[in-house]
Amino acid sequence: MDVLDLSRWQFGITTVYHFLFVPLTIGLSFIVAGLQTAWYRTKNLAYLRLTRFWGRLFLINFAMGVVTGIVQEFQFGMNWSAYSRFVGDVFGAPLAMEGLIAFFMESTFLGLWIFGWDRLPPRLHLATIWLAATGTAVSASFILAANSWMQHPVGYRLNPVSGRAELTDIWAVLTNPTTLVTFPHVIFGAFVTAGAFVAGVSAWQLSRGRDVPLFLTSARIAMVVGLVAAAGVAVSGHWQAQIMTEQQPMKMAAAEALWDDETSAGFSLFAVGDVAGGRNHVNIQVPNGLSLLATGTPDGKVEGINDIQARYQRLYGPGDYRPVVGLAYWSFRLMIGFGLLAGLLALAGLWLTRRGRLPASRWFYRTAVLGIGLPFLANSLGWIFTEMGRQPWTVFGVMRTAAAVSPGADVPEVALTLAGFTLVYGLLAVIEVRLLLKFVRLGVETEAEPNDPVPALSY
Repeated sequence: MDVLDLSRWQFGITTVYHFLFVPLTIGLSFIVAGLQTAWYRTKNLAYLRLTRFWGRLFLINFAMGVVTGIVQEFQFGMNWSAYSRFVGDVFGAPLAMEGLIAFFMESTFLGLWIFGWDRLPPRLHLATIWLAATGTAVSASFILAANSWMQHPVGYRLNPVSGRAELTDIWAVLTNPTTLVTFPHVIFGAFVTAGAFVAGVSAWQLSRGRDVPLFLTSARIAMVVGLVAAAGVAVSGHWQAQIMTEQQPMKMAAAEALWDDETSAGFSLFAVGDVAGGRNHVNIQVPNGLSLLATGTPDGKVEGINDIQARYQRLYGPGDYRPVVGLAYWSFRLMIGFGLLAGLLALAGLWLTRRGRLPASRWFYRTAVLGIGLPFLANSLGWIFTEMGRQPWTVFGVMRTAAAVSPGADVPEVALTLAGFTLVYGLLAVIEVRLLLKFVRLGVETEAEPNDPVPALSY
């Protein structure tokens, strides 16, 4: 491997690893805030116990997300200095706003929430967790604005003297149409992730008969959140597919292994293709499905890989503008498949626990625990598709990935940092899992006096 390949592997590994924590942090923060709101309004100590239990798990995950996220920005100077020099004036603005506004908001109010129990008035203390949760969403919006600029650059001009991209309209960057469809998709995905996590941990507790009224309630809340969010993911994903078809038609064509322009194009369920020959040997499709997804009409026209490649060569010059088609095709499918399974699992759980009943069969508890991983897989595959499908561009239509790597970096340096990050992140994974399991096994705290029974929740 050369420096470019190693740098891409390093950034890919650290990014996917970091994003394991981001959606869970966002979704879990709002669930904790909702539970504390229920306690504030009802004074039912059961809600307080749930708030503290899930709040501990949220804090562990938040801390790990902060630690792993710092590495992301370092890499722009370490391995991608050519990119940083070219787009720093534009790309740096939303990142700076994220640090100065969103992260400050998250950390400040989260600190007040942690140390404000029994020190702040209940209403003010409740406000701190809502403000911290809001900060996680605001943080995501700024990060997504920076990433969306790479997918669809707006609000800038190229300086012919310095050869750099310069910011001309920060509002255009923050309201990029790509950001406007990506943000709800990511937020809904975060709620699916948190819902699956809370439902799975609750199922583990229920399978052992521990605090059944409490964890049955948290499981049902989580499954409602997960089911509604899964529907939101589907709708926002449809919007995102339409924007992607318009802005990056090659990515959509690769996701569907569509080689030539088609009207009334079918959605591919399974395909075996010949990339060198630019055709499919086998392609099982849902008729008109792709046209409906990409254009909103069953007879819409969708561009194919071969036709886009020819057009891009005329527009950008000689070169191969196709991403890795097999990777784009299967990551797109698996992303949808795992997300769909997470939604169906939430629906099945709500049916089995209707009227406050416990599932008679233990298979559901085991399935719910395993189901924790479904949205994590869907999120990771979604980002792999998003970033790999943009190749060979770092900034679509403006800067190729090969031109973005640091000119001073060499193979031993990047290989050493890649190995180091992999080792450290492996250790952090062990710490994260051990901490989560420790506090899950400890269960909920008793917030009442020894002779004061905790009220049961109504279903």
